[in-house]
Amino acid sequence: MSKNKKDKDDSHSGTIALNKRAKFEYKFDERVEAGLMLQGWEVKSLRAGRANITDAYAIIRNGEMFLFGAQIVPLGAASTHVVADDRRTRKLLLHREEIDRLTGQVERKGYTLVPTALYWKHNRAKVELGLALGKKEHDKRDTIKDREWQIEKQRTMRAKNRDA
Repeated sequence: MSKNKKDKDDSHSGTIALNKRAKFEYKFDERVEAGLMLQGWEVKSLRAGRANITDAYAIIRNGEMFLFGAQIVPLGAASTHVVADDRRTRKLLLHREEIDRLTGQVERKGYTLVPTALYWKHNRAKVELGLALGKKEHDKRDTIKDREWQIEKQRTMRAKNRDA
């Protein structure tokens, strides 16, 4: 009985969208989980996996945090009486202390709030925000060099294991 209940709870868990480009463009110091205020059609679209956070960023205005640039494409069977704006500004839900702490980091130290993942947690949509600094060109080159070295190392190990 408990196994069926667990399977039912996990039916909508998991990742909706990832921002893989952010790992290349930014160096992350901290990650924060935030809730997301959504309309009904947006929840249905997220359940269908129709979201993109590649160009998104978070900003703090008047003591509240908002997500800009996140694209949630409406489903074709969406209601006709609702005008769906796929790139509308969405409010992020955080505790006041977290918003105040992040405001200080962003304003004083020049950090940027970049969404790295959009996922389900207990049937609620959550956004993982990374407190990030932009990488310089030489840092990006180092990242590419390290990634290529890891790939070459794996190839060498596989070839050596096949010969043995």
